[in-house]
Amino acid sequence: MGDSKRRPTAGRRSVLFGMAGLASVALAACTGTVDNAGPVSTVPFPTSANGGPATPPPVIAELSKEEEAVALADRAPVPPGRDQILAEFGALRPKEWGLHVTGVVNSSPSGHIALTFDACGGPGASACDQKLLNTLRKLKVPATLFVNSRWIAANPSLAADLAAEPLFELANHGTRHLPLSVTGKSAYGIAGTASAAEAYDELTGNQEVLHKLTGKRPRFFRPGTAYFDDVAAAMTRRLGMVPANFTVNGDGGATYPPQTVAAEVGRAKPGDIVISHFNKPASGTADGYGQVLPRLLDAGLTFAQLGQVLSL
Repeated sequence: MGDSKRRPTAGRRSVLFGMAGLASVALAACTGTVDNAGPVSTVPFPTSANGGPATPPPVIAELSKEEEAVALADRAPVPPGRDQILAEFGALRPKEWGLHVTGVVNSSPSGHIALTFDACGGPGASACDQKLLNTLRKLKVPATLFVNSRWIAANPSLAADLAAEPLFELANHGTRHLPLSVTGKSAYGIAGTASAAEAYDELTGNQEVLHKLTGKRPRFFRPGTAYFDDVAAAMTRRLGMVPANFTVNGDGGATYPPQTVAAEVGRAKPGDIVISHFNKPASGTADGYGQVLPRLLDAGLTFAQLGQVLSL
């Protein structure tokens, strides 16, 4: 995202980056089973076959040099292998557990809001909320999509289409959608990965799936339930990913009605990261975003993908 101070405000087609209050409530609903505003062009953008823009909106394309360096920084070295990771982390014992632990990013220093949407996969959680995605497309609001291996397996063509759409950035939401622990710690009644070895598999299994799908390694990771311990968060970083959570819980694990979604997302301020879900089309998420995004854009707030506002 470009620095909004460089250009006059020009209406509603900006890009947001998130705020909000920590809300751990109802994230379990996504778990299913274990398993300053820039100028905006008014020229219509060409569309791709799936209805999204074939080229990035100007607010994405016209990045400052600093943000461009972050956005294009998929040049990290190949991460260390399993044996090395287990040698480094296998004997460590965690001291923290939760949504906001040492090493986990919950906000950014940016002047934008970052919208993030999870797709958890598994029984009853492998659909796609096209109404929500189409609202983002219509308003030219970019987002980071955290996708789980199970969701990708159920939607391989759709996942490939989303990976090719510049408005969206794909991120790693785990292999089995488990809390990320090195001791089997639980969240919302779901047992986390039981060891450093299981945490490694949860991180890298889906990372490889996404690497094959997109041709690059995702830079951000969020576990099932969004719970980490501090050792697992450090392991995530060692493997070249930023452990990313949120400051605003936009849809309560896709359980909130539209008016609550609109109210929660409406609290977002520059620097916030908002979590919601795009795998539950029967939820109130799409209608809530349809209500609140025009208001936020009219208020001059801007949005960006995580890759445009966070670095390793």
